Amino acid sequence: MTCGKEDLHRLALAENRVDEAYYQCARRMGAGDNELALLYALDDGRAHTQKQLADEWLIPKTTINTIVRALEREGCLVLSHEEGAREKAIVLTEKGRARAAELLEGVYAAERAALRRACGENAQDFIDTFERFARCLCEELQAHVPAGPQEKE
Repeated sequence: MTCGKEDLHRLALAENRVDEAYYQCARRMGAGDNELALLYALDDGRAHTQKQLADEWLIPKTTINTIVRALEREGCLVLSHEEGAREKAIVLTEKGRARAAELLEGVYAAERAALRRACGENAQDFIDTFERFARCLCEELQAHVPAGPQEKE
């Protein structure tokens, strides 16, 4: 199957609509989109460093630092230094877990419902395929798009 330019535009528009949906969702809940993404990432119950979060969730490290400091002041998270680690780990407190649960309950419900409506019993296949697509797209963009002057330095 060959995808034409129109198909690729449809895909890019769909990705943009998803990004906008999360942005608008965060705004309706009174949170920033990066705060929502950070709480989403931390809601997996594991400790993460700011660098890990920046790399995985594509949030600028300075933005993460600002959000972390604000959530730390509110008592929603703590920074802990794990043995052998260079960076402090970010861990949600009980208050932070409650805040994440409150904000994310509707998000998780919407995601599950959308997957069920769009994919039915094939939701896991869709997720696996989309992860593979994202990985392949990153690799192909690296291979096909030349480095700009800022990367050559």
